[in-house]
Amino acid sequence: MQTRRLGRTAHMSTVAIFGAAAFWNVTQAEADATMEAVLAAGINHIDVAPSYGMAEERIGPWMDGYRDRFFLGCKTTERAADGARAEMEQSLKRLHTDHFDLYQLHAVTTVEELDKATRTGGALEAIMRAREEGLTRYIGMTTHGLQAPAVALEALRRFDFDTFMLPLNPVMMTFPEYRQNMEELLRVCQERDVGVMTIKAIARRPWGEREKRYTTWYEPYDTPEDIQRAVNFALSYPITGIATAGDTTLFPRVVAACERFTPLSDDEREAMIAAANPEDIIFRES
Repeated sequence: MQTRRLGRTAHMSTVAIFGAAAFWNVTQAEADATMEAVLAAGINHIDVAPSYGMAEERIGPWMDGYRDRFFLGCKTTERAADGARAEMEQSLKRLHTDHFDLYQLHAVTTVEELDKATRTGGALEAIMRAREEGLTRYIGMTTHGLQAPAVALEALRRFDFDTFMLPLNPVMMTFPEYRQNMEELLRVCQERDVGVMTIKAIARRPWGEREKRYTTWYEPYDTPEDIQRAVNFALSYPITGIATAGDTTLFPRVVAACERFTPLSDDEREAMIAAANPEDIIFRES
């Protein structure tokens, strides 16, 4: 599988980043089978969070023997320093490790949330202190929703983050403001050597009244052909990789698409954006 440099971290991450949200509610045996597949695929980067159900507990036993094999990224949704520190220490214990490669402010979806996390006494202070103590090597931020790239740009004005993670798919890019800010964010991140990872690459639309066949909170693309097109679209931008979807049954399909990635031309990407329906947006905030 192709690898790409994760900005100034210099880590050559596989373009498929294992999204541990898939372990929300699985048995250890199910998790073990997926982790065997992660290793077999050569994936070298894990994205996990304490808000992902049982994920930390399921991955923890694997870190005993394979910690050096993975670039390990974790997150906090806490916004105050004390809460963020406590959550980090809990995650370190659950994941059987003494440090993270990347620790991120998680789900900072608005400037108001950013204000809380970056104020004096905010979560960012705790993460900076943890970096000084060797508990994390790098500091990042994840952001969701239609304001995501704008919030990330504002975050970079306040602090020199090492990485960002945010949504990228054709539907998101049908929104002019989102697209403009995303393109600007990617340009600035290239200039400043900031790593960019994406989520929701295979999101199709909200579930609505349809039967929920997967554990993802949105309806995903699930055929090999559709997943391949979605993966090709996202990886044709200057990003490092895609966090795999939050369902273990989708994992091998996304991995296969990443292994077969073929870059799209600008015209091909434009055609996919033109064909996308803005009504299929999975984020409903304005």
